[in-house]
Parts: sequence; C-alpha cells; structure tokens
Amino acid sequence: MRGVTRALVVPVWRTLPWPALAAAGALGLLAAATPALTGAEPAPWQTLVLLRGVALIGALGLAFLLDDPARHLTTPVPVPRPLRQALRVALVAPLAALWWTAVLLIAPSASRPPAGDITLEAAAVGVLALAAAATAIRLTDEARPGPAVVAALLLAAVAAPLLAPEGWALFVPAEDPRWSDAHDRWAVLLTAVAVAWAVCGPEPVGRRGGRVR
Repeated sequence: MRGVTRALVVPVWRTLPWPALAAAGALGLLAAATPALTGAEPAPWQTLVLLRGVALIGALGLAFLLDDPARHLTTPVPVPRPLRQALRVALVAPLAALWWTAVLLIAPSASRPPAGDITLEAAAVGVLALAAAATAIRLTDEARPGPAVVAALLLAAVAAPLLAPEGWALFVPAEDPRWSDAHDRWAVLLTAVAVAWAVCGPEPVGRRGGRVR
C-alpha cells in the first residue's frame, strides 16, 4: 500500500484544484494586507473580523479540495477513498500552513488577537469545509461538491453569529470575558468536524459494490 500511495502522489498533485486554491490564497493575502497597503490602523475588533474573514476565504478554497472529476472511475480502485482524500490534504497542508503564517505576519501586529486562538478558529473552519465536502461525496454521487459547500459555508457564516445561543457564542471579541470559553467550544467544534470527516470518508459499501458490478 505504501508503494501505491507513493505512486499516487504525482497524479493527485496534478489533479488538485489549483485555480481555486490559488485564488483563495491570493485574495486572503490581499485582504490581510489591506491595512498595511492603505496605512490604516484598525482597532482590535476590526483586525479580528479581518482575520476571521481571511480564514473563511481560505476555507472556501479548501471546499474544492476533494473535488474529483474522475470519481466514478476511481471508486473500484484498491486505494481506499479516505487514503486518497488524506493524500490530497497532506499535499496542501504545508502550503496552507505557510499561507496562514504569512497572513498573521501581514496583519497589523498592534491589534492582532492571540495567534493561537485565531489559528484554532481558522483550523476549525477549514476542517469544516473538508467535512462538508466529504459528507456531500458520501451522501450523493456528486463529483464536484465544491460549489455547494461554498454556498453552505457562506450561509453558515452569516447565520451562525445570529442564531447561536447566548451561552454558546463563538464569535466574541478578544477583550470579552467569554473569549477563553468560546475557544474551548472552537476546540470541540474542530474535534467534531474532524470526526465527521473521518466517518464520511469511506465510500458506502452498497454504492461501491454497485459500481464495480
């Protein structure tokens, strides 16, 4: 299996959705650099909103990561779907980490929220995008779930701050006393969506068998 995985690296690299990833990366860096480019000195809450927006932009790019135009041809192959998905993520993860590091360095340092906490938020939103894409692949025959996942993420980004119960607020300012509790909930969310992604990774047995036949 290890040899097969190595043999897949180059083909998978070539089929990654580079235009979507590059567009999200460039837009995120441009947004993060806006205060520096304009000479603005944003307040802490403005920088926090900016970084949350950049994290969402990154997640929108990741929503396309599991798109596989050849999905119906690769279902019977001996390499399990979770391994193929994990390989896609492994190839992009170092670039995503470098991108987020650049975002934090570009953002105004004087008003930047705690880097670890905002990184936790960004990770949760990114893994949420991957879990949503994996769920769409698991439950439907869609080979390109990216556009639908993008729409769902944008809807969730608008609805979550409005519909979240008061005791479960996630989007709080850094100076809010609930900041630490909110990030405990972000950690729970990250764990939950990671588990959901793992559960939805495998191809359903009935569907796989039907395609082989």
